[in-house]
Amino acid sequence: MDRTFQVDLRGVVDLLSHHLYASPRVYLRELLQNAVDAVTARRATDPDAPAGITIDSTGGTLTVTDTGIGLTEEQVHELLATIGRSSKRDELGFARHEFLGQFGIGLLSAFLVADEVTVTTRSATGAPAVEWVGRADGTYRFGPAERAEPGTTVTLSARPGAESWLAGPTVVELAALYGSMLPFPVTALGQRVAGDGPPWRQDQRPAGERLADLVGYAQDTLGFTPFDVVELDVPQAGLTGVAYVLPFQANPAERAGHRVYLKRMLLTESADGLLPGWAFFARCVIDAAELRPTASREALYDDSLLEETREALGERLRGWLVGLAATDPARLARFLGIHHLGVKALALHDDDMLALVDEWLPLETNMGRMTLGEFRARHGRIRYTTTAEDFRQLAAVASAQGLAVVNGGYTYDTEIIGRLPALDADLVVQRLEPSDVMTRLSPVDPAEELALRPFLTTAQRALDRLGCEVVLRAFDPPALSVLYLLDRDAAFQSELKATRAKADQLWAGVLAAFEKPAEDRPQLVLNHRNPLVRRVCALTDPAMIALAVEALYGQALLLGYHPIRPADAALLNRSFLGLLDSAVPKEDTP
Repeated sequence: MDRTFQVDLRGVVDLLSHHLYASPRVYLRELLQNAVDAVTARRATDPDAPAGITIDSTGGTLTVTDTGIGLTEEQVHELLATIGRSSKRDELGFARHEFLGQFGIGLLSAFLVADEVTVTTRSATGAPAVEWVGRADGTYRFGPAERAEPGTTVTLSARPGAESWLAGPTVVELAALYGSMLPFPVTALGQRVAGDGPPWRQDQRPAGERLADLVGYAQDTLGFTPFDVVELDVPQAGLTGVAYVLPFQANPAERAGHRVYLKRMLLTESADGLLPGWAFFARCVIDAAELRPTASREALYDDSLLEETREALGERLRGWLVGLAATDPARLARFLGIHHLGVKALALHDDDMLALVDEWLPLETNMGRMTLGEFRARHGRIRYTTTAEDFRQLAAVASAQGLAVVNGGYTYDTEIIGRLPALDADLVVQRLEPSDVMTRLSPVDPAEELALRPFLTTAQRALDRLGCEVVLRAFDPPALSVLYLLDRDAAFQSELKATRAKADQLWAGVLAAFEKPAEDRPQLVLNHRNPLVRRVCALTDPAMIALAVEALYGQALLLGYHPIRPADAALLNRSFLGLLDSAVPKEDTP
């Protein structure tokens, strides 16, 4: 036997308020939406019909009156009392995209703030006026009404605890928030809150005045003065609007807050996914006719059209950047000083942006800050470090040996340097390894090194337990006493040993298979041109040699920003206290 579903309206309202809508404030948006659809439907058949919406609130009672197409008695029974059927959508013969409402649940949002909703309406077809009163318990009554002109009036009386949502200041604020860009007059408590359309509308304003209006909108609505304004237009989505370039650095991990309108009605103030991920330096305000909302009308439905729109908006911003490079290099430099991360992220995938970064974005090098283009012109091949720590350690030594090095340790820099051959196929890009620097360091005179063999043997014995090799070289600058060189293989082996020490017997055996011979150890390079090192080399007391070499080892770790292991921390403490004990006279010493 077939039966009909029974709907518990109070349960549906509870579902809407707790799971579909983020806040009860959407009730006014839904009432405005219905009124806008009614006005749109009437003007489609009668372009000269009056268009306007009036909102009043007094004593906990709210009324929303429109000059729209109205409803007949049959339509009231069919549409207002049927959940899930969008009013005036198909029954009045219009395609769905002509109207804001798409899910037939908008009027139910009124029950978020009221227990009773009264709809007084008169159809533009000339049918008599009727009144429909719906209650939150799922019942309604119907009867004739007095209304002279076509249109609809919706009346709400606040339920206990919801009076603040129907208070005058709140109503004006919500009406301005949701309906400020509607193309016909909307009046809330005597204040006009809409009717002029969006600030980017095409009209007879001079270009300077139009730009001032766009900047003023950002100041008033978004709270900042934009670095620049980029106008947007995506015909396939019926989209127009602007992208405001932020005047301050944005966090790529933060959710972007784009302001989205659908057919001039505010959808959300914090839409994400509207722009590509790299474009986090811009905030958009757009109006679209073809993009689809979710059922709650508080977000955009992520479909193929939204993906196409996202790509088109990204292309527009990319074009703006390329154009800025060609027309206003000084302004581009200011932009890059603020939003270099976004541009570098785009350069990872876009050759035009890569060329822009190559020509305009200065990077840190051991020869001073310069662009990659300038670096290539001066030094030919590009040598780079992959971490800022390696750069800090090797920059001065490499410079003294005539090696120009780029610091690739900042976000995206290493990846961008690796892509440079896409611009110049003959370019040689080479990662600078500590072993490359080692080959540039001059060996000590053989006779002198032979004389220092006892010292080196004692020093090596002191650092053997730390897995470090002691090497003596002569290099510039003389002020640098020591270097700690750790290439990729040695770093891997060091990490492998530390992990093996913590693992159980089974995994320790597995990890042991990856260990290599001891020649992959890190190197502590003593600079024989440094006066302090030469004095240390002259020591003969094994205990003092061990303390001095351990102290130099600790200094090298700190100067190179290397991680300090527990064994290294103990060594630093021991060498410091030992040297201090040797330097301070004992109590019985005259």
